[in-house]
Amino acid sequence: MAVHAPPAPTAPPAVRLKITEIFHSIQGEGLTAGVPTVFVRLTGCPLRCSYCDTAYAFTGGEYVELPAILARVAAFATSHVTVTGGEPLAQAGCLDLLRALCDAGHPVSLETSGALDVAAVDPRVVRVLDLKTPSSGECARNLYANLNLLQAGDQVKFVLADRADYEWAVATAARYDIARRACVLFSPVHGRLDAAVLADWMLADRLAYRLQLQLHKLLWGEVPGR
Repeated sequence: MAVHAPPAPTAPPAVRLKITEIFHSIQGEGLTAGVPTVFVRLTGCPLRCSYCDTAYAFTGGEYVELPAILARVAAFATSHVTVTGGEPLAQAGCLDLLRALCDAGHPVSLETSGALDVAAVDPRVVRVLDLKTPSSGECARNLYANLNLLQAGDQVKFVLADRADYEWAVATAARYDIARRACVLFSPVHGRLDAAVLADWMLADRLAYRLQLQLHKLLWGEVPGR
């Protein structure tokens, strides 16, 4: 009887992601604002927020395999890396990318809408959840179960276009006791809500949250890749 050799194992498919851009800039938001950072912007997003400032990342882009992404990041010789979008978690390979960046020794943050489950994100990654306010038109997409997964160092951002957004954000942050789990950031929509007005509201209400301005826009304006 002929003996047949077992089939050779097949190699797992290479991880590749659709990339809009990889660039070196100053972190404009969050607890590392002002820190030189490499940004990896993934293509695609299932949300359509009214105030979105990165709609150019909804389509297009190029597929790049994971080793090539890591090499492009390393070429900037910069420690901090932010994975953003679009909505980065809309691509399954994002989890592999985050893990690989951490394994390479980078401090890594993930900017996500919070509409997709973050349970499988590597625990070494700082998760920045952008909870969608009413003016975004995507408030119903918020996955509040994500708030239970937050850990020390994570951040929750509220992008505010008007007083109604502000009052909703104050109530939501209190209802879920977000400040006990993560840093709460209030950010005015650039060009729609005056930052000084927002600051006055926060001071009047004695909020122990952080006012966040988009530093990169103050430096360079609405310029992609900056």
